[in-house]
Amino acid sequence: MGPVKATWRWALITAVAPITWGSTYFVTAHFLPANIPLWGSALRALPAGLVLLLLARRLPHGSWWWRSVVLGVLNFGGFFTLIYLSAILLPSSVAASIMALAPLVMGAMGWLVLAERPTGWMATGAALGILGVLAIVGAGLSPANPWGVLTSLSALAMSSVGAVLNKKWSRDVPVLASTAWQAVVGGLLLVVVAAVVEGPVPSFTGTQLLAFAYISLIATALASVCWFAGLRHLAAGTVGIVGLLNPVTGVALGTLAAGEQLTWWQGAGMALVLLGIVLGRRESAPRDQAADPPAVEGSDA
Repeated sequence: MGPVKATWRWALITAVAPITWGSTYFVTAHFLPANIPLWGSALRALPAGLVLLLLARRLPHGSWWWRSVVLGVLNFGGFFTLIYLSAILLPSSVAASIMALAPLVMGAMGWLVLAERPTGWMATGAALGILGVLAIVGAGLSPANPWGVLTSLSALAMSSVGAVLNKKWSRDVPVLASTAWQAVVGGLLLVVVAAVVEGPVPSFTGTQLLAFAYISLIATALASVCWFAGLRHLAAGTVGIVGLLNPVTGVALGTLAAGEQLTWWQGAGMALVLLGIVLGRRESAPRDQAADPPAVEGSDA
């Protein structure tokens, strides 16, 4: 497989994550209870981690005991909590606009931590993608709570640091295993917070259980593995650009499934995001496999 085809392949695999994440807006709004966001986050992260752990069939070793805690907080427990607070304090358009800065933040972190120097293609793709998201969500039309902005920026920083550290640390560990460890830790932390803040876990209907199964197994377990696998083969900034498919999916699904009105501004924004992803993808080349061979699922690294 040539370099261009390989890059496209990993971009498509990575895209599974933001597309499924974008679908959670619709699933949560229409099928899940709105008054237990912390339990909802816990029931999203912990079952996903346990399923991945069963598939990986291995426990952390050595430094991965403390790395799992750090990444579990950054990518799951702490991040999910901050996203919940942002949703309470900010209009969705403002929160989505702040999170659209992910390509810039992840690109900068990748440069500082991983020496992945961005070029003009990535900068162009990130700029077009951010403009597209602003058009999709209508940024600037709603007032912003300063504490909400701070919370959302913290979530953005936390997820970006978590993604880059995950890429730096997990080169010697199978993606399935490292994702499982941090999801379990993050899920357990969320269970503790949810029990303290929201009380005992409530009962659910059959439909709600199916919805939880989707957001846990598909939009968390599968999505996280695809996201972290993409990070191993693409520059962090490029992965951030692909992540802009999240709001595109949310708007598209709302239009198709919920009968929401799609404006021409939003249509133009979607086109800009897609163009930005195509251009930003050209920044990444496959990793030097001879210098850094991929970990094998059954290895004992």
